[in-house]
This record gives sequence, structure tokens and C-alpha cells, in this order.
Amino acid sequence: MTALIRVALILFTLFASTFLLLNLTGILTVELIEQWLTQAKELSPTYMGLFVISLLFLDLFVAVPTLTVAILAGYFLGHSYGFIAVLIGFSMAGIGGYCLSRWYGGKLLTVLIKDEKKRDEAITMFQKHGLVTILLSRAMPILPEVSACLAGMMKLRFRTFLSAWLVSTVPYAFIATYAGSISSIDNPKPAIFIAIGLSGLLWTCWFFYHRAHTRRPISKTAK
Repeated sequence: MTALIRVALILFTLFASTFLLLNLTGILTVELIEQWLTQAKELSPTYMGLFVISLLFLDLFVAVPTLTVAILAGYFLGHSYGFIAVLIGFSMAGIGGYCLSRWYGGKLLTVLIKDEKKRDEAITMFQKHGLVTILLSRAMPILPEVSACLAGMMKLRFRTFLSAWLVSTVPYAFIATYAGSISSIDNPKPAIFIAIGLSGLLWTCWFFYHRAHTRRPISKTAK
């Protein structure tokens, strides 16, 4: 388990460092994203949708504030078109992360975990608990991309990964874009409250899952 956590933390740090670097340099900020979306809207809804998709796919390589982008997509494109664009962008990022890690992640895993036995243990552990990790990955930024890369690296079945990814992503994208569609510059409260509610719900699920998982070995020992 320690080896798996170490790999996840390394991936998390790599994604987080890109986000911090771009924010500190001013290359990619929430204000800039909002300006770009406004300019894209002036061209056409099609360009707007393509820009949202591209921005969310870019999140696979450079950490992007995806919840903010999803809410803004709902605000600028409306709920239906915003939802479609966000879902496509999320799906492309997840599948891209899975495939790249499936093809090239084995070499990286060998470097990060040199002991073959520990590598096998990490793979087995993720295949056992990875489904829940993907399902609840939207609880915090960067974790969805990390979980997608881990799924490919740890050779989780693609069908299993895609099912979990969609179950996690579809309601998240639907709610986030809905929040944006009913919000405005003068009244951003719906987006703020729904964003807080989404994160709170997912964190609560994480808490109960972790609690149930950590108590299980104790109950077995007691028997």
C-alpha cells in the first residue's frame, strides 16, 4: 500500500506543480480563462464548445481548474451544450491519461518501484480499490487525472475504468454546468453553493469509505 501511495503522491505533485507554476507566472489563471471564454463566445458557440473541450483535455498535461471551467461552460453555453462540451472534455482527458499510462507507464512504474514484489502488490492493491478511487476522484482537483493515469499504469481493465469514469463524471458535469447556467455575474451564489455542495458530498463519501475500510481488518481479527 505504501508503494502505491508513493506513486500517487509523485503524480499528484507533478500535476500540482504545473498548476502552481502557471498561476504564479500568470500564464493560466481563472481570470484569463473567463476572458478567453468570453472572446470565444463572441465568435460562435461552436468555437466556445471546442475551446472548453480543449481546455479540459489540456488538464491531462497541465493542471486546470476544471470545476471552474465546467461552471463557466454552463454559464456561457447554457446547460445542455455546456454539459456536452464538458463531458467530452472530461472523457478525452480521462481516456488519454489511461491510454498514455497504459502504454508508457510500465517503465515509469519500474523506476518508481524498483522491487518487483512491491510493484505487484501496488498493482493488486489498485485493482482492488481503484474503482472507488476513480468514482470519488472528483472530490478534489488533480485527483481525477492522477486516478486515470494510475488506472492505466496499474493495468486496470479499460471497460472497468471507463464505466467508473463515466459514473463519476456524468453527474458531476451535469450538476456543475447546471450551476453555471442558473448563475450570473450579479448572482454567482448558485454556482458557489453547488460547488461547495459537490465537494462536500464527495469528501463525505471518501470519509465513510475510508472508515469502513480501516475498520474491516479489526472486525476480522476480533472474530
